[in-house]
Amino acid sequence: MIYQGNAITVARGDDDIAILTFDLEGESVNKLSTAVVQELEQAVAALGAEAGLQGLILTSAKEAFIVGADITEFHGMFAKGADAIQAMLERVHGIFNALEDLPFPTVSAINGLALGGGCEVTLTTDFRVMAETARLGLPETRLGILPGWGGCVRLPRLIGADNAIEWIAGGTENKADEALKMGVVDAVVPGDQLEAAARDILTRANAGELDHRARRAEKTGPLKLDAIEQMMAFETAKGYVAGKAGPHYPAPIEAIKVIQKGAGEERARAQAIEAKAFGKLALTDVCYNLVGLFLNDQVVKKKGAAYAKQAIAIDQAAVLGAGIMGGGIAYQSASKGTPILMKDIKEEAIALGLKESRKLFGKQVERGKLSVEQMAERLANIRPTLSYGDFAHVDLVVEAVVENPKVKGTVLAEVEECVGEDTVLTTNTSTISITRLAENLERPENFCGMHFFNPVHRMPLVEVIRGEKTGDAAVAATVAFARQMGKTPIVVNDCPGFLVNRVLFPYFGGFSQLLAQGADFRHVDKVMERFGWPMGPAYLLDVVGMDIAMHAGEVMAEGFPERMGGMASDSGKSAIRLMVDHDRLGQKNARGFYAYEEDKKGKPKKVVDEDAIALVEGLAEGEREFSDEEIIARMMVPLCLETVRCLEDGIVGSAAEADMALIYGIGFPPFRGGALRYIDAMGLDAFVAQAESLAEELGPLYAPTDKLRELARNGERFYQDAQQA
Repeated sequence: MIYQGNAITVARGDDDIAILTFDLEGESVNKLSTAVVQELEQAVAALGAEAGLQGLILTSAKEAFIVGADITEFHGMFAKGADAIQAMLERVHGIFNALEDLPFPTVSAINGLALGGGCEVTLTTDFRVMAETARLGLPETRLGILPGWGGCVRLPRLIGADNAIEWIAGGTENKADEALKMGVVDAVVPGDQLEAAARDILTRANAGELDHRARRAEKTGPLKLDAIEQMMAFETAKGYVAGKAGPHYPAPIEAIKVIQKGAGEERARAQAIEAKAFGKLALTDVCYNLVGLFLNDQVVKKKGAAYAKQAIAIDQAAVLGAGIMGGGIAYQSASKGTPILMKDIKEEAIALGLKESRKLFGKQVERGKLSVEQMAERLANIRPTLSYGDFAHVDLVVEAVVENPKVKGTVLAEVEECVGEDTVLTTNTSTISITRLAENLERPENFCGMHFFNPVHRMPLVEVIRGEKTGDAAVAATVAFARQMGKTPIVVNDCPGFLVNRVLFPYFGGFSQLLAQGADFRHVDKVMERFGWPMGPAYLLDVVGMDIAMHAGEVMAEGFPERMGGMASDSGKSAIRLMVDHDRLGQKNARGFYAYEEDKKGKPKKVVDEDAIALVEGLAEGEREFSDEEIIARMMVPLCLETVRCLEDGIVGSAAEADMALIYGIGFPPFRGGALRYIDAMGLDAFVAQAESLAEELGPLYAPTDKLRELARNGERFYQDAQQA
């Protein structure tokens, strides 16, 4: 044994080939934590001191190769400031360079995921072989940084600047065939042949058939591009990537600049350029928030996995109601391999649901994601029916009929009589109380909410709503089914609007007050889109539908009259009610705050509608100019305060879950980290002061809670992770 650690071992074989194995003790995956990097330094030093070695193979004893750096360390590391970040990067570069410079040929045997730092480790070796099922990539730009352990230096020299930019700026995970085509890896083989393939490469290198020294010279020297080629590769890429990434995500463009600046340099200078850029990005708010987002996502996934472990198997599902929503649910279940019955009382509704599913599968075929045969197999997982005859063996039912408590109550009572005693019943509702719907059920402990967001196939969030009598088993089964469908479930407690809609409607309330005081809704939309929302509030209301928004507003007004009473449909200043009264329902009838025309792809495209502008102007008390800062404060404060109230009321279990629900459910700007991270970034004292100032003019919707005031006085935060230096 050349080296033995808690995460790394290096063994020498009879053929003088050393095998360095990553196998992090006590963990299901390999990560490059500070401790593991220290072991790698010791292992590489031991290899350098070992006489007579003929080669080195890097392997993993786990299902994944290395999933990347240990992101849980990022906030703490970055909080130490620029000098500490620089020192860390220089140390890792030294270790990786020593691995690259070992006096014998080296090869990585990539058996599974090799991402971020895990991918960068493999780039240090002379050759790479990859299992057919493995994936490789540099996703750092998704965290607001760039590959800082040599990825921006080695990958362009390996596969060319244009290909490297595509991988690094896109932050993609790439399959084995793509990696082989690009030249990132030298061979793709079945997993059980990895070691044999790696040994074969080393044998050929030692025999002179493969020139590993030439490989190294190429990776450590300047990039071979003349001035015109550089301009073509980098300037074109900057324009394209800037358009895709948008103004709030600087890392992809910065990565291109790093590759460009280092193109004419030797390894050491190019790495210094990379390290400097990494350090600058690591200290930005965007990086801090995107890292926080990753950590929050891990919290949510961990909770979901814990629930799913306790769940019954969901081998057969059913959906009641075969409209657009029911068809979307059926498609999502079938596409992930869970057979589902789709029931309705009308043949034409069944036809609509099947048409929706076929359309979605057809798009997958068009994009090359599925073959026609695979589409047929998945479609066969959907079985339409007009009766409850086959429901005796269903494990979980999703009721997705109209948003009417009487209709839902009747349908749920009907289906309960036709299913087994352990079958879980769920309702897809955005506003109706789960506790109320459970009143007429014989087994309310088997019933909970399962709120999907439209369109089902695109929106990642599912709210799993626990009513007063909902049992743990029902929640666990519903979480498990959501995960089977490829969704992110977040468990919340019952209240009007649950979590996401309860938080969203104060945002709409702030919007209505702006319009009532003379704000131009088009200006408000532009300001909030520049702030980072995918669409402004007027456009969002058009997409949601005014009738749906009006109904939800009534539920909110009834549930929280002091704060949200102004959202009731009889409110004289309700822009939503005004739109409904004039049959302007939004995209569904091509008239709302905007008018809608079909674009070339048949999708609705918004255009200015002078009638809508005149209508809203007639609602206003007068004309008033609002600054961008005023608009942002008046829109964001009520949304953030309601998120705080949901946390205080126990509707959601943690700040992480609250923020992830808003990002996944309503498109809260990810680079801002969520509503509670947004408050943290502003500082609780500053946020409370802003809210109190607005509350004096605008009322209870803007009033901070007593507990929030107390947190602000005590200098506390919602997140206790390390703050930026």
